Amino acid sequence: MLLARLATTSTAVAGTRSRLEKRALLAEVLAEASGDEIDLAATYLSGTLRQRRTGVGWRGLAELPPPSPSPSLSLTEVDQALAAIAALSGPGSAGDRRTQVQSLFALLTAEEQEYLRALMTGGVRQGALDSVMLDAIAAAAGVPIAAVRRAAMFSAPTGPIALAALRGGEPALAAFDLVVGRPIRPMLASSAPTVAEGVDGLGDTVVVDTKLDGIRIQVHRSGDEVLVFTRSLEEISDRLPGVVEAVRGLAGDQLILDGEALVIDEAGTPRPFQETASETASFGGRSAQPFFFDLLAAEGTSLIEQPGSARWERLDSIVPPSLRTERLVTSDVAAATAFFDRIVAAGQEGVILKDPTAAYEAGRRGAAWVKVKPRHTLDLVVLAVEWGSGRRRGTLSNIHLGARDGEEFVMLGKTFKGMTDEMLAWQTERFTELKTSDDGWVVHVRPEQVVEIAFDGVQRSSRYPGGVALRFARVLRYRDDKSAAEADTLATVRSFAAPA
Repeated sequence: MLLARLATTSTAVAGTRSRLEKRALLAEVLAEASGDEIDLAATYLSGTLRQRRTGVGWRGLAELPPPSPSPSLSLTEVDQALAAIAALSGPGSAGDRRTQVQSLFALLTAEEQEYLRALMTGGVRQGALDSVMLDAIAAAAGVPIAAVRRAAMFSAPTGPIALAALRGGEPALAAFDLVVGRPIRPMLASSAPTVAEGVDGLGDTVVVDTKLDGIRIQVHRSGDEVLVFTRSLEEISDRLPGVVEAVRGLAGDQLILDGEALVIDEAGTPRPFQETASETASFGGRSAQPFFFDLLAAEGTSLIEQPGSARWERLDSIVPPSLRTERLVTSDVAAATAFFDRIVAAGQEGVILKDPTAAYEAGRRGAAWVKVKPRHTLDLVVLAVEWGSGRRRGTLSNIHLGARDGEEFVMLGKTFKGMTDEMLAWQTERFTELKTSDDGWVVHVRPEQVVEIAFDGVQRSSRYPGGVALRFARVLRYRDDKSAAEADTLATVRSFAAPA
């Protein structure tokens, strides 16, 4: 299968808002693919590459050679070329990388060049999120979607799921299971404005777990080997030696732990998120320590389908209190609120309210976990930025904020509040890289950068297409640990608004 087939399909998928039509277009390509190209087709059409890092960014792809008049490269040939580029290292590798990139792109048509550039820079915007691809795999293979979704819990890449479904059907999908050393997608939490509202719907008894303002980590241990993965499943063990040492010291083996890495000071007070982020962004982050809140496997046996109460009991038997988040089991809303107040006063970010009877829903943002923070915050996507004036002249300042609405993003308002000089300099460079157009005042950007926004409330508004606007929105931080697909939805934003 030629790369051109995928480029054309991606354009067609991006051109329709119908989820059913997207699924049909994707399923048609998957059904046409054969052999290892099934894996590659599903991977590319999900907007990712097999190679998590190629060493090539947007700037390295800004100037491309003249395109080929006709397509010629297969998916396998493209993958082999990217693997060779990703493997380059050492003296002279930058020049070799440029040469190989130019050689690869010279063999591609204009449409293929644009598609591969988008893949390599994370800029594919076809509306085919992971859930749509899983639906397409089920349709192409003629298997139940439940079987595909179950397999997806145990495989971060989508390609192997497609390959198994189309080659081996439901039995091959059933063979996917939890394996120590292979990361799984983390369970995510929905949001609620208050503890009382968050508790509603979780049952008579809830677990109130501490929400730390750190970096989400999933840690795998097999003997002395310890692997640390981020929420995006990037392996960063060498950046967190303190975490590796702590897990090596545990009594259990063949473990998979879910938690947070956090920098704390000598008094035990958590440091700002930016300090933890800077520790994990470079080597030598020994001061970042782990705090675990879930156990997904012990002695190599999967626990994710067990209720939370059983997982946490097993966690407590393996991990000492000093390496666990503090939690409260209660049926009293007042007690849960008091715990929240105490945790926030101690400098933590908030709480996660959990249903103790629920299984671990890998890769899903279900109703069994609900996060509550002392201030209203949302993870939104930057859609455009305005050039500053006065003291901010020459910098990109006022950001346009968007929430997810199905496969699209809907604007909620703008803000320039909360930005330091350092942040202004950073975002000017960042959004210049993401720029798609600039009319001299507003710079439209690819919707990729997630920003955490604090706000005082949500009000009904006819000014923006979502029908709501944020009150007193201000920037807290940029979230490089989250993708645009993980941004909050318009439905979540509307839940903060008073009834009409």
